[in-house]
Amino acid sequence: RTGGPGMKGLSLLLLEKGMPGLRCRHMKCSGVWPSGTTYITLEDVKVPVANLIGKEGNGFKMIMSNFNHERWGFVVQANRLARVCLEDAFKHALQRKTFGKDLVEHQMIRYKLAEMARQIDATHAWLEQVTYQMVFNKDKAKRDKILAGPIALLKAHSTKTLEYCAREAAQIFGGAAYTRSGVGERVERIYREVRAYAIPGGSEEILIDFAARQAVKKARKHLKSSL
Repeated sequence: RTGGPGMKGLSLLLLEKGMPGLRCRHMKCSGVWPSGTTYITLEDVKVPVANLIGKEGNGFKMIMSNFNHERWGFVVQANRLARVCLEDAFKHALQRKTFGKDLVEHQMIRYKLAEMARQIDATHAWLEQVTYQMVFNKDKAKRDKILAGPIALLKAHSTKTLEYCAREAAQIFGGAAYTRSGVGERVERIYREVRAYAIPGGSEEILIDFAARQAVKKARKHLKSSL
């Protein structure tokens, strides 16, 4: 914070590794092991004025302007991982035999595969729709304002889909999805990494509420102008 209370008192600063008083410690996470998740301790760190990013007091605005693209990136990754779960589970269901027949011959297994495909394809269609608007609407300020709510909902939808697909794929693999090697290795890993997509960039609960508040705000404005 470089100013008074409120969002206008926040600025972005570039902190360099090796600055006196700055200490970093790598944190071990349940998933995405190569990530740079770090515990940072600051003790009287002196930052030169030259390390100010953008204008003073403009930090909050700069952070917010990145959210749509950050969340869009999470959606792309989450949907791709959900497809991996479906792909591996489908292959396994075709090859695995239980009770004298292929696993895929069981009605419940077919239901799981179809439900995974339904959610994944719905997410992909929504993603393409939003991507088109992001690319062809050249007015960034207007684009960000219009798409903030829909992208928030899409991000929540994509991670809920990922969680569902990871769980159902694990159920289809059975014990093979509980080990970190073998035919269910990718599903086991993805299952651990669901939270790395459901929480960063805004948790599902926060994003769904944010989208609802945006819709209420627009609806009230529209209603007021029509009276």
